[in-house]
Amino acid sequence: MLWQDLTNRVWSHQHRQLPSWREEFIQLHRTARNFRMRRSAHSHLLAPTCPAKSCCCLSISDTYLAAGFLDGNVCVFTLPGGEPIANFSCHPSRDRLGRFSQCISGLAFLSNPTRVVFAYRDGDIHVAPLNDGPLGTSHRAHAGDVVVDGPLLDFAGNNQWWIGLFAGAPGRSWHVWDADTEQLIYVGGSLTDAGALMGWYMLTDFGAPVVGRVRLAGPRMAVGCSSSRIQVMNLDNPGFVINELAVQQGELAVDSVDAISEEKIVYVDLNGLAKVCRVPMLDEICTFDALRREMQGQNQGEAARVVACMNWGYVICFSGWAGAWDAQTGVFLYRFRERVGNVVAAVANNRYVVAWSTDSGLHLWDFGVM
Repeated sequence: MLWQDLTNRVWSHQHRQLPSWREEFIQLHRTARNFRMRRSAHSHLLAPTCPAKSCCCLSISDTYLAAGFLDGNVCVFTLPGGEPIANFSCHPSRDRLGRFSQCISGLAFLSNPTRVVFAYRDGDIHVAPLNDGPLGTSHRAHAGDVVVDGPLLDFAGNNQWWIGLFAGAPGRSWHVWDADTEQLIYVGGSLTDAGALMGWYMLTDFGAPVVGRVRLAGPRMAVGCSSSRIQVMNLDNPGFVINELAVQQGELAVDSVDAISEEKIVYVDLNGLAKVCRVPMLDEICTFDALRREMQGQNQGEAARVVACMNWGYVICFSGWAGAWDAQTGVFLYRFRERVGNVVAAVANNRYVVAWSTDSGLHLWDFGVM
């Protein structure tokens, strides 16, 4: 019980993969040290595609990686090997309202049995088992109504909850489903009302700005953001906003936001200043310059796109190059050796970092192999 308690306290790790909790703790400790010391194995899993078929979202578990694409396809890989095991294709008649109504807005892995759930821009949600072979089949758990709700901006989930963030219809920003019954249990909120018009553009323009993002930040909390607000919602009482943080309109880089089950969130403003905060109070843990302008020779006022992801102890930022920071102190640790180019989606957990670059495709870094 001691090793299990230590593992849960340090890494919030509830399910072991090794024979004992002592071995699990040692493996996690070694992996964390590898993260700090830049010890990883890099794999190039997919080549880049044409812009209209680019990857737009990623999800990762201890054993699987899923990539969702603008053309509605979902590709699932095993970990650590990175072998593709399933591909779920969008039905050709799905192009309902706009060229990108079929693009994947978000993905999540479910366990017992192992499944992947993926949501489309038009609000449809599908669930698929991962044991049906390379050309997998899925069932539609929810039929979206894009005219009523607007486009689905982002989607996150676990075995208990699915959360969708919409824009386009006033007062319908948040949608929450019971993952066990697949029933919609809450619709409401005004988080993305100010971005309603831009939300509709996302149906027709793959270059449209990201309007909103949602992440799980613990077993009972979800964090949603727009370019001017961050909200923390209590999932035990959907609709109850525990806390809210306002930022200057348009100053928040929405695609930089990430959160983890250890109740932390990272976000970056348009000037490249990254902040790590505790959830739900949103009090600041640390700040750092995600662009490292003194190293890159950039001006302080020069804006650049930053895509960020985090795990229990580290923040990874991509802005033409990839770097790692300590999530507790904000200390810069190192640059990744690989030059991957323009990253548009990234995800991390305690062992892996994954990124999709429009220049070079899908990349995997494994910090647990050394």
